[in-house]
Amino acid sequence: MRKAMHFFSKSQFRSMMMLGLVGISNITAVQADGPGKVQDGLQVSDSDWPWWRGPHRNGEAASNQSPPVAWDDSTNVAWKTAIPGRGYGSVCLHGDKAFLLTSDESSGSQSVLCLDRQTGKVLWTKVVHAQGGMRKNAKSTSASSTPACDGSNLFVCFPNQDGLWVSALDLAGSIVWQKKISAYVEHQGFGSSPALYQSLVIAASDNKAGGVIVGLDRKTGETVWQHDRPKMPNYPSPILIHAFGKDQMIMTGCDLVTSLDPMTGKTNWQTAGATTECVTSTLTDGQRIFTSGGYPRNHMSAVTADGSSKLVWENDVRLYVPSPLFRNGTLYAVLDAGIAAAWDSATGKELWRQRLGGTFSSSPILVGENIYATNEVGETFIYKADPKGYQLVGKNQLGGEVFATPVLCNSKIYYRCSREVDGKRQEFLYCLASGAKQ
Repeated sequence: MRKAMHFFSKSQFRSMMMLGLVGISNITAVQADGPGKVQDGLQVSDSDWPWWRGPHRNGEAASNQSPPVAWDDSTNVAWKTAIPGRGYGSVCLHGDKAFLLTSDESSGSQSVLCLDRQTGKVLWTKVVHAQGGMRKNAKSTSASSTPACDGSNLFVCFPNQDGLWVSALDLAGSIVWQKKISAYVEHQGFGSSPALYQSLVIAASDNKAGGVIVGLDRKTGETVWQHDRPKMPNYPSPILIHAFGKDQMIMTGCDLVTSLDPMTGKTNWQTAGATTECVTSTLTDGQRIFTSGGYPRNHMSAVTADGSSKLVWENDVRLYVPSPLFRNGTLYAVLDAGIAAAWDSATGKELWRQRLGGTFSSSPILVGENIYATNEVGETFIYKADPKGYQLVGKNQLGGEVFATPVLCNSKIYYRCSREVDGKRQEFLYCLASGAKQ
């Protein structure tokens, strides 16, 4: 195992920045004109959604599709399936299967469900942990992350029995290996999803017990590298980007913005600047990475991704939970408080904002020129990704509670929600498609 231990206190980093010492960099300073393709060694079909934030890890779905812009409980519904228990993670799609996580709060069990993508029929259920699931507050569950699939195996993260566990399952539901990567003290909840790169699965476990980011061998679960983190609560998923001619694994939070080599865990560069607690998934435009956080202060910022650690711009906007989108030089996001907004990615200048209403926890998805954003009470706003202003395309209501980010793939929407049935909370997974009839 290669162990990379590169973290410093906030005061140390400020001193280092003043001395010009920050920027442990082996990144080639080439001119970047847009986000590049991560060389992850994986072949992904446009008709699949293999991990959190989709094939490109940025919330952008394939533009050559036509998902519905209008629906309700009986309109444009291809199928709906009742999901047992509680979970806020998104769906992972591969081939003819859909995978999602769920938990039973009475027993503490944590499970993976596999559904047929065409019919919604449950093909199998695998209990990964029979008890010990950890849940903190009303906006968390013990099954809040999204699985990742490499075409052969499925990789899942669960907080369980005061530890953070990574498990690999084959596509028939058998456990291949399990690994406890760290102790885990739950603060608000756990929702970090695994990332896949070459032969590795990368998982993060930031928490007050002392977190880690690890690269595990996908076939065996053996630890290939480990990067130790400060003893702070934090929630983002490790995100892979390609910027300045190099694949980088970005992690924000713990008062740091950190870039690691995804294959070795070695630090490319690291700087102070993020807040202690972050949730959103990092984006890049090829030159900068964009970070946001909500505790102990609100912020959005742009940091140059070439290793210089230059803070390009920053504001005090509260973009804490829903992850942003990037398109053609513009950042788009929905703030937690229900306000859609757009910013120039190079300068941070706000271009427009529009109140939608409600509170948002799920992240928006970009499909071509349209953005789909769903609030916590099941209202989905579809509007144009236009830097000139807000243009509403459609608004739909489905379910009474939505925390999971919908998935838009192959002209269908996979929509996880809950509503009351006979006085009890019941989760459903809907497949929405234009012209569909149940």
